Amino acid sequence: MESLPITSQLDGLPVTRAHRRAAVIVGLSLFFDLFDVFLAGVLSTVLTASFGLSPQALPAVLGSSFLGMFFGATFMGGIADRFGRRPAFLINLGIYSLFTLLGAFSMNAAMVVLTRFFAGIGIGAEIPLSDAYLSELLPAAHRGRLMSWAYTIGFFGVPAAGLLARVLVPLHPLGIAGWRWLFVAGSLGAVVVWRLRWLLPESPRWLESVGRLDEAADAANHLASGSVVAPIAHIPAKRECLPFQTLFDHQYRKVTLVLSVFQIFQTAGYYGFGTIVPLVLAAKGFSVLSSLTYVTIAFFGYPIGAALSVVVVERMERRRLIVYSAFCMAVFGLGLGYARMPATIMALGFAYTVTSNIFSNAFHVLQGEVFPTALRARAAGSTYGLSRLSSAVMPFVLLPVLQHYGPDMMFAVIALAMAIVMIDIGFFAPRTTGRALEEIASKRSVLQERL
Repeated sequence: MESLPITSQLDGLPVTRAHRRAAVIVGLSLFFDLFDVFLAGVLSTVLTASFGLSPQALPAVLGSSFLGMFFGATFMGGIADRFGRRPAFLINLGIYSLFTLLGAFSMNAAMVVLTRFFAGIGIGAEIPLSDAYLSELLPAAHRGRLMSWAYTIGFFGVPAAGLLARVLVPLHPLGIAGWRWLFVAGSLGAVVVWRLRWLLPESPRWLESVGRLDEAADAANHLASGSVVAPIAHIPAKRECLPFQTLFDHQYRKVTLVLSVFQIFQTAGYYGFGTIVPLVLAAKGFSVLSSLTYVTIAFFGYPIGAALSVVVVERMERRRLIVYSAFCMAVFGLGLGYARMPATIMALGFAYTVTSNIFSNAFHVLQGEVFPTALRARAAGSTYGLSRLSSAVMPFVLLPVLQHYGPDMMFAVIALAMAIVMIDIGFFAPRTTGRALEEIASKRSVLQERL
């Protein structure tokens, strides 16, 4: 094989066992990340009863972990860009596991808020780092499909949160409240995944970007192991060192703005449903136990939607897939706001979660593709961090609308947010499907092409 930059050779690889193993391990870590994110919504009514939370205090409990995620996503990406993807993975998951376990011992609402905030710092950096890492590791022609498989594994954590809550909340195993066991389960599971992460190779693209070329070639050959391609070599490459303000230069300003607007508004549709829907059902007059049952059924749509995205994510341009699925979310959400019958609520909730995860997988692939390697973790983290900040603010916006105007108006607000998302991505996002990361991040790619 002619010596080429390692980045070019990575995109020419077939899918190997090492690629699949990395996708599975990242998927397992995403399982506990998403388990924790959706646990807040599942437990909202339970914690209200356990600690006697007032309507004014509830948004603080729901928003505390999202505020922590904002800080984690925004500021911990620098660790990944400076010290490597794998060390950042281990640090993030360690922080999450420790403070989630401490949350199980919360004696009052203030301790819940505090531990959820610090656990949020750990998991806040997890998703954008996973997007950056897998996008750098996987061949261009298979990037979307394998990342969607990783998220399919991860999204089984959402119904797991609902199912475990449905089983444990009514019980007191060993005399301990069931909701506390949910935090223990999340923490101990994360410890297992932390051990598995030692098996992950470092990103060859990152190693090459910091000038560690021999290590980059070794890591790339590990990925190629078992394939029929020749051993990967390298040519001398200039070390890529870009300051954070590069994101606001002429070359990347547009895509940074597009992703920032997207992340601020998409969270209303995606996390707004998962976090607020138990309270929506309570507002419709359903009991805590009944609402947990309906939520669990609806949450099974998350892994199913993620699996469906595997089929379409490489066949349709990412931005088109995001726009079409956002439209479906708005329609199903408006229907859910007016629904009164349990069967209708479950059907619409299930349809909403299915389409929302086609939406989610498409944008996670997109956000890992549009920035240069030297900035990828920080850029994906800082723009994604805006969604965590938006999620922290969201209960203070959506809950008063729900309490004063009802579920139909609340879902109308969500539909408006999704309309902004459709315009933003549909008209201004770059085309990424099947393209090399280096081509996507070039000036020509970032500034061109409308839907």
